[in-house]
Amino acid sequence: MIEDIRRTVIWRGRKDGPTWFHPRPAVIPSTGGGTPQAIMTLQQITGSDIFGPVHETCSDSLGERWDSPLPIPGMGRTDMGGGLERGVCDVVPGYHAETDTVLAIGHDVYYRDGKLARPDDQFLGPVYAVKDLDDGSWLSPRRMPPPDTRMAGICSSGCSQRLHLAGGKILLPVSWAQTRTAPRTVGTLLLSCDGNELVNETSTRRGLRLDVGRGLLEPSLTSYDGTYYMTIRAEDGRGYLSTSEDGMEWSEITPWAWDDGDELEMSTTQQHWLRHSEGLHLVYTRKTGRNLNVFRWRSPLLVSRFDTDEMCLVRESERVVFPLIGDGVGDPDHVARMGNFHCVSATADESWVTVGETLPAGEWRGNTMMARIIWKDPNRLAPGF
Repeated sequence: MIEDIRRTVIWRGRKDGPTWFHPRPAVIPSTGGGTPQAIMTLQQITGSDIFGPVHETCSDSLGERWDSPLPIPGMGRTDMGGGLERGVCDVVPGYHAETDTVLAIGHDVYYRDGKLARPDDQFLGPVYAVKDLDDGSWLSPRRMPPPDTRMAGICSSGCSQRLHLAGGKILLPVSWAQTRTAPRTVGTLLLSCDGNELVNETSTRRGLRLDVGRGLLEPSLTSYDGTYYMTIRAEDGRGYLSTSEDGMEWSEITPWAWDDGDELEMSTTQQHWLRHSEGLHLVYTRKTGRNLNVFRWRSPLLVSRFDTDEMCLVRESERVVFPLIGDGVGDPDHVARMGNFHCVSATADESWVTVGETLPAGEWRGNTMMARIIWKDPNRLAPGF
């Protein structure tokens, strides 16, 4: 049960300095019972999907203070010739206990003449880099080849919460398509990691589909009480839920709904999980009375408890993680969008939600913020995402 939500601003990009986007922390447990270390990946944004090199910042004060961000070697742009550049975006880091490393996984993004490009002859796939915690160095980034022919055009794990399993395996949710224009299918990859390289061992046999717009996008995973849960972005005015007993083969999707049966109105925006010993919560955006004209209703950022028995959200549990500031009906361009965010367990007492604002009417400037979710009477925290 959530006891409190405490909001802080990490960097004030609205006023001066760069706007840091996609801030996503990974928390490394302390072996001696001290304060855990946090490593956060992030990158600057100057327009819609226009990203700079991936950076990292560290905190040894449980997120109270963060170092100045530094670029991760090899996670910037590469000249591909003919005016085409290849970069990395949508990176999610996570602590891999078996190899004592931090694994940061994102995906390809292409630019031509400073604008987003979608070259038909380039596979869009996962990009990853490994940080050695012994010496603090990052290994050179690697790119995963298409896991199978179904994923020949695109296989994206961008922005997705994954699961690091006992024994070192990784369950990675992905959306894929055989061609760049086909609606995307959602499923999971089971990966092995030796602290250097990711190897795909198997993938979902029958993926989940919804042939509306670009299909199903940006799935995020969690597990609780022996069941795997996946929340999925879609482009039909809804978000979706699926379950699995093994993490590989998934039930048919059902739209997110309240405990009274009403479906949530969502607009092609990701959702993520908060996992605690007492149960699961979902963090999301949706249509409300105050945000009618905000792009994809990407403010405010909300959280509700997930009832795993009834497979719905509990309406009376809904709380605001980050509020809408401004007029979301009459002046939506001056309302900060917060649809790209991340959730992570920090300690037994708290979890974090991090987000980078963007204000399109203000040259895409915005603050980098963190909300501490304080749990009431915590017993034990489910580790990982």
